[in-house]
Amino acid sequence: MREWVPVSTSPRGRLALAAVEAFGTRPFAEVTVTELAAAAQVTTGALYHHFGSKLGLYAVAREDVERRLLDRMEGAMAAAGGSASSRSAAVTSALLVGLDFAVREGFLYILGDPPAGTEHDRLAETLSQNFAPAAPLLGRVLAAAWRAALTAVAAGEDPAQARAALAALRIQPPDEA
Repeated sequence: MREWVPVSTSPRGRLALAAVEAFGTRPFAEVTVTELAAAAQVTTGALYHHFGSKLGLYAVAREDVERRLLDRMEGAMAAAGGSASSRSAAVTSALLVGLDFAVREGFLYILGDPPAGTEHDRLAETLSQNFAPAAPLLGRVLAAAWRAALTAVAAGEDPAQARAALAALRIQPPDEA
């Protein structure tokens, strides 16, 4: 499991850390360039120099947070084993491990939305690849359910209720339908 730790003394590193915190706890539209620069103790020019735009900084922060999420989810699926009978349990375990991580770290908003500006959804792909053959639509549906649980927690729902909702999903792989 990798943990990306930028050099917090560099302007780029401070901006990245400020972005992870701000975009994790608030919607993208509510976070301003000025506040990100102030939190990192840099000018807005430094943000544009290092990342091109607020969206560029968001993309770097999201990439980092999503990689940490997927490392944990992949580990949970691997621990559950690879037999056909354990695939459903492995995916459920991954969904719960991912939810716990996102809630604990305060990444509700940055992970609660689908990736912006791309069709490439690594969460959906990771979930679908646990099935043989891979089930892309199932992966997208499960990713949407997981993100809905995060969105509910961000809106004030009890994380235990979101966890129970994900645990209640009955996942039947396509080859067993």
